[in-house]
Amino acid sequence: MEENKSLFVENYTAAISMKNSWTRMASTIGCMKVVLYPDRLIAKPHWFAYWLIIWMALLILNVSAQPPELPGNPRTRWIVESPEEVVTYLVFDPGTVADRLPDKLRFITIQELAEDRISWAADHLAEHPDQDSWGISFVEIIRADTFSINGREPDWGEQGAAGLWFARVAPADPGYDPGGGRLYLALEFWLPDRSFAEQMRENGYYASHGDVRLERNPEGRWAGRIKVPGLDLSCECVPEGEAAAYSSGGRQVIFPPAGSGVTDVVRIVFIGHKIQECGEGSYWQYTGQHPLGRGITIGDSTFQFGYDLIGGAYPE
Repeated sequence: MEENKSLFVENYTAAISMKNSWTRMASTIGCMKVVLYPDRLIAKPHWFAYWLIIWMALLILNVSAQPPELPGNPRTRWIVESPEEVVTYLVFDPGTVADRLPDKLRFITIQELAEDRISWAADHLAEHPDQDSWGISFVEIIRADTFSINGREPDWGEQGAAGLWFARVAPADPGYDPGGGRLYLALEFWLPDRSFAEQMRENGYYASHGDVRLERNPEGRWAGRIKVPGLDLSCECVPEGEAAAYSSGGRQVIFPPAGSGVTDVVRIVFIGHKIQECGEGSYWQYTGQHPLGRGITIGDSTFQFGYDLIGGAYPE
C-alpha cells in the first residue's frame, strides 16, 4: 500500500467537542475536512470556518454586553443574581406525571432528540429501546445572593436553597404558539419558606414547601438535599477544572402543572453562565416513591454560577 494514498476522505463533515455536556450539544456542521492515511489522520477546517468562528465570537461579545429584557409588561418581577447551583439531567416515565401535564402541552421525548441526532439520546435508546417515549428534564438545587419577587425575598434559614424539577415540553397543538423561547413544565419547585411559596403561587409562580439545602464545605465540595413527602434526594458535586464561561443568553417559558391552581406562565431571560463539571466523587441519590426518584440520571452533573436572570408572570 502506498504510504501517501488516502484510505478515506470526507470533504464536508462536522466536528464536536466532548469537553462537557454543553459543548456536546453543538457541532461545526460541514466545516471540516477529514483525510485518513495509513500512518496519520488529518482534520482541518475549511477557510469559511475561520470566518464563522470569528463571526460567532463577535456575536457572543455583542450578546454578552446586552442586559436581558422581558417582553411586554409582566404583572410581577422575579430577579435572581449571583446564583450557585448543582444541576443534573434526568429522563423519566411520563406516565408517572401524566396528571401534571396541561392539555395544551406534550412532553418532548428521547426518541425525538435521537431523531434530531442528539448523540446522548441515540446512545441511551441503544441501551434502553423501551424508553423511547420517556421525557427529558433537569433537576437543580440553587441558592443565590438575590432571589426576589416584587422586592420580597424568602427566609432561607440555615443553608436553605430552592429545588426544582423542570421537564421539556412542546405544544400539543401545532397551532398553539406561546413564543418566548424553550418551553418547560415546572413539575416541582420547592422552597424552605412556606409563606414565600404561598406568595409565589398568589403571584403566578408555581411553588410549594420543601426542606431544601445546599452548602459548600471548606474543601470546595457542594452538598445538596431535598426532603419532601415521598422523596429524599441527596447529591454532592466536586467541581473540577477551570470554569468555562458561556454566552448563555436565552429565553424560557415555564408552565405550571395542571391542577396546581396557578394559571399564569413565567417568562424568563438570562445570560452569563459559568460552568464546571462535577468530578470524581460526585453523585445524585434518590429514595422514595416520588416520580422524580423513579427517573434515570444521565450525563455529567455540573456546578453553575455567575449568571443573571429576570422573570415575570404573564396571564395565559
